[in-house]
Amino acid sequence: MSGLDYDTVARFAQQGGTLYFGVMFVAGVVWALLPRHREAYRRLAQLPLEKDEADDV
Repeated sequence: MSGLDYDTVARFAQQGGTLYFGVMFVAGVVWALLPRHREAYRRLAQLPLEKDEADDV
């Protein structure tokens, strides 16, 4: 065979998958920390603390 045995393909898939998900994680963190999203996240952080209309019943 030409060097593409199971171990080579498996190693490539593992390293490629790790790299892909690592890049996606960093991209998600950077996106969440962008200044233009700050107000939306502050508003969402306060949502559990707001009084719900169902609590009045």
